[in-house]
Amino acid sequence: MIVSGHSKWSTIKHKKAALDAKRGKNWGKLARAVTMAAKLGGGNIHDNPRLRLAVDKAKADNMPKDTIDKAIKKGTGELAGENYEDVLYEGYGAAGVAVMCKAVTDNRNRTSAEIKKIFERAGGNLGPANCVAFQFKAKGVIVIGAEQVAEDRIMEVALEAGADDITSSQHIHEVLCSPESFESVKKAIEAAGIEVRSADLSMVADNLISLNLDKARKVMRLIDALEEHEDVEAVYSNSDVPDDVVATLAGE
Repeated sequence: MIVSGHSKWSTIKHKKAALDAKRGKNWGKLARAVTMAAKLGGGNIHDNPRLRLAVDKAKADNMPKDTIDKAIKKGTGELAGENYEDVLYEGYGAAGVAVMCKAVTDNRNRTSAEIKKIFERAGGNLGPANCVAFQFKAKGVIVIGAEQVAEDRIMEVALEAGADDITSSQHIHEVLCSPESFESVKKAIEAAGIEVRSADLSMVADNLISLNLDKARKVMRLIDALEEHEDVEAVYSNSDVPDDVVATLAGE
């Protein structure tokens, strides 16, 4: 998950993460996403954008081709598998931060109870459907390392390809676009010889809540706990963590 306002923290986390230790869990989540995409839109990546994105993310994490193929076949019914469904959880964290949690589960009751407990343990609360969703819009989010390209150049390439907005920080450039233009913008950036660090369809908040150190620590504890849950595919929030707070948290 990378969303506007949360991307700086995501950058730090990626640098700190022990990816190999988490790969088994990551592969399980990625395979589930592939299966769900194939179930909903068919097994042909050329006709199914959600599946194409799920497969791209699985490949980026070095998932073996046969594992990806099996996940697709489970989705299309060619192989036996669990009956997964999409579930969206909404609630609040510290400082009234809005949090949305996208999950893929084969047991809605179990997952709902576990997600509710995670919210409560982190000092937040799970809310009813649509309690915070109105604060977010679906967007394509493409992240490029700041060392890859100058801000002026990525603005030129991305805006010409149909991007809506570009924000830059010391570490990254973040390109926002509509879901419909996501693939064309991503391809244009790659065609210009610019390496994409991550690309995803996300939910981006209209307005952000700036957090001090104490509140940021609590919100990030909630987000981390949600992301660790095996059924959770993505977490979105309207939190904005200032650079100095990010630096402090990264050193803890």
